[in-house]
Amino acid sequence: MSISVKTLSRTEPFVGHKACGGCGGSLVLRWVLKVLGERCYVVIPAGCMSAVSFVYPQMAIGVNAMIAPFAATAAVLSGIAAAVRAKGLEDVHVVGFAGDGATADIGLQALSGAFDRRERILYICYDNEAYMNTGIQKSGATPWGARTTTSPGGFRPSLSDPKKDLLRIAMAHGIPYAATGSVGYPSDLLKKIQRASQVDGPSFLHVFAPCPTGWGCGSDTAIQLGKGVVDTGLWPLLEWDGKALTISRTINRFAPLEDYLRLQRRFASVTPEEISAAETARDERWRELRRWVRATGATD
Repeated sequence: MSISVKTLSRTEPFVGHKACGGCGGSLVLRWVLKVLGERCYVVIPAGCMSAVSFVYPQMAIGVNAMIAPFAATAAVLSGIAAAVRAKGLEDVHVVGFAGDGATADIGLQALSGAFDRRERILYICYDNEAYMNTGIQKSGATPWGARTTTSPGGFRPSLSDPKKDLLRIAMAHGIPYAATGSVGYPSDLLKKIQRASQVDGPSFLHVFAPCPTGWGCGSDTAIQLGKGVVDTGLWPLLEWDGKALTISRTINRFAPLEDYLRLQRRFASVTPEEISAAETARDERWRELRRWVRATGATD
């Protein structure tokens, strides 16, 4: 059955949380668990979601869940997957939720190992583009121009050297399924969660998840920003099936980049000239992306 927001289960495996108002990560966690159901083993490393979702019984995840060391999400998932195989269980999901710091940086080695071993796990990176739980420090996924506590003037590498491309890293391992998603386009995300859950092997979802506290934006802007980042072309919605890459949402005309940036205080120091240069770099990345899609035999 095709899944959508309207057809989601009314059960709430995610009972509650203490996250900041408008937290995109908590929304990702809730939607994933509503799609997967109660037969889940969940692993979350030290970070935002582990800090706000394990206060039993008032606020807790309503499925089997544990907190892993910061760097060990995929390693712990591998151990649980081994136990599931040993017990002959076939109707459960082994799923991990980790932020961008715990995925793109400190946990990348463990994730690479799990991919190489072809563990039957679903790994989800909720990307809020900095180490939010420890003080809003820059991560390998912090975008160009963003202010953090370790880049107070705005992070400014070369525009031709953007944030780590986790989808390409996952694809390079030859895994059978990987995709990007955004809280701004829930129908697309829910379908990808469902597809990822059906894969016999490792699957990876990289999901854009706004953080009002770290980004300096309103608590009611998560969905707006989740749409804006896609519509401006900064976050392509993509899907890899092990053979071909497809563009889930083709954009013929990008929304103004300035409209997206001005909603977030973290980009307050970006100049009009820099925005223009960023748009040029974005256009080149999309040309490269479309060449890449054609090279795999898919269509955009």
